[in-house]
Amino acid sequence: MAQPATANHAPGDIAIRATGVTRRYLGGSFTAVDDITLDLPEGQVTAFIGPSGCGKTTMLRMIAGLELPTEGTITVYDEPIIGPGPDRGMVFQAYTSFPWLTALGNIEYGMKILGMPKREREAKAKQLLEEVHLGHAAKSYPSELSGGMKQRVAIARTLAQNPTVLLMDEPFGALDAQVRWEMQEMMIEIIEAEKKTVIAVTHDIQEAIYLADRIVFFTRNPGRIKQDILLEFKNGRRFAKKEELLAEPGYIETERQLFAWMREEIQAQ
Repeated sequence: MAQPATANHAPGDIAIRATGVTRRYLGGSFTAVDDITLDLPEGQVTAFIGPSGCGKTTMLRMIAGLELPTEGTITVYDEPIIGPGPDRGMVFQAYTSFPWLTALGNIEYGMKILGMPKREREAKAKQLLEEVHLGHAAKSYPSELSGGMKQRVAIARTLAQNPTVLLMDEPFGALDAQVRWEMQEMMIEIIEAEKKTVIAVTHDIQEAIYLADRIVFFTRNPGRIKQDILLEFKNGRRFAKKEELLAEPGYIETERQLFAWMREEIQAQ
């Protein structure tokens, strides 16, 4: 299998660059995203947030190459994005495991398609199962797993492709509150271990603050950048436990400001 794409890049390099990106639908009569310009550096975790219908998922899908801009350009390490590619891995809200494969088999699947030898891909899959706290469930089928466990398999399967950029579209949105914060804490472990550039779409303000180094807040219809903030109060730290972040000076003010922006956009409808 190819070496990690990150091997040729360093923190501070621009992983994703969007320039004047607009996306229209219905023959141009509806604008979902309007004139977005962003530079997302290597190794940064960015959260896209905003009210429903603000275009944040559309923007993520364009970065994934699942849709193309009507105007403007998006590049990954200066290469134009013209479709999906192995340098970008996507985790969706819906569970996407193959029901006829075990957890281990699901994670191995992509590596098998790429021609990785069986012993090597099995070792990598087992390593990733441990990273997502599912080492005990290697032989379990999706029907035997809870929703949170299925999503852990999906995350591990995406990481097995060794993408440079990990894209996450409301990956914990279908989970109950307890499982959700457990998954968020697990993601911090994965981010620290895998050293990926991450872009996550979420409606959850607390989740955005916890996971991200930077928050890009979108306006509603059409989606434009309302605010683009670095979470400076975190001082570059990622907290293993959510309660540690909640006690951090600056957290409450950041959360209050994000709720105020959200209310402004909702009331502007």
